Amino acid sequence: MAWLKLICRECSVELTLDVRCNEETPRHVTTRDLISSNLKCIPATSKVRDHEADGDGSPDDILICKLRKGQHLKMKMYARKGFAKEHNKWSPCSAVGFEYDPDNALRHTTYPVAKDWPKSDYSELEEDQDQAPYEVFGKPEKFWYNLESVGSLKPESIVLTGIQVLKKKLMDVQNHYTNEIAKEALYIG
Repeated sequence: MAWLKLICRECSVELTLDVRCNEETPRHVTTRDLISSNLKCIPATSKVRDHEADGDGSPDDILICKLRKGQHLKMKMYARKGFAKEHNKWSPCSAVGFEYDPDNALRHTTYPVAKDWPKSDYSELEEDQDQAPYEVFGKPEKFWYNLESVGSLKPESIVLTGIQVLKKKLMDVQNHYTNEIAKEALYIG
């Protein structure tokens, strides 16, 4: 139990699970069955939905395991807050890809034979064309993103949350910059 001393109460929460299957049909144990020691901190997919009837849960609940009749699962665990910069296991994304020049008009990628260039889903070229005419002073103006979620969050919420975090970070940079400019003005004057 020495590892218990390593748990920070500010960035972790205790979760308990106590589920028994008494029916003939298998019992799906999901994130909805987890009981949090802190009511403000529950699994994102298990937020209370007043309009839903009690049952096996919603399709958003993540399946932990299935129990057969007579089986019982009881455990205590600690969930710790983490970031994907720390370890990939904290990332809600399994893959992210982006594209900004589907017809290779900017020539940022070259192939010995233009026909080898793979056709993009977003290409606007005719079937007989291999790549768009070269745009010497062209700049990327449109970006296409593909995001695959691991299932813990919907791709839309991942993107929107990412945009919110980026906005906050940019505002912080702007605030620090204005503070530094103000400090320099005081030193000069």
